Amino acid sequence: MTDALVGLSANFETMECDPDLADTAQFCEAYGIPLEQSANAIMLASKKPLGVYAVCLVLATHRLDVNGVARREMGVRKVSFAPPEVTAEVTGMIMGGVTPFSLPSDVPVLVDGAVMGPRWVVVGGGSRDMKIKLDPEVFARMPNVRIVESLANRIE
Repeated sequence: MTDALVGLSANFETMECDPDLADTAQFCEAYGIPLEQSANAIMLASKKPLGVYAVCLVLATHRLDVNGVARREMGVRKVSFAPPEVTAEVTGMIMGGVTPFSLPSDVPVLVDGAVMGPRWVVVGGGSRDMKIKLDPEVFARMPNVRIVESLANRIE
């Protein structure tokens, strides 16, 4: 996974974490990371038609617009959060550790525009025991990534 970041000439830092603290709220509290600088990788799976997937990256302070913007960006009629077993099958990663790096080439990454604002963000590292701190500008240089304004809405 870090090979993908090296290949992108990304400025990044890996952070080991307790797998029991990998979920965002617990991770941020335990490791002193502001929620507004933590980004969740959320896997979506289409229902109509079946078999279309996308990973959406949104700040922890935002809620993904699944049935509006995300669905339209995926070009499907119905979509939902992918179940853990589908996430593992498609990405090779388990929930709480999904990263936007090293995904299969047919799984697009939709990055909410708000993720691009902070100087740095923390994302999953491909497993529940690692996170990655990086400059979000790297997402604009990645193949198969679309930066989508208003993919998510700030939680009030």
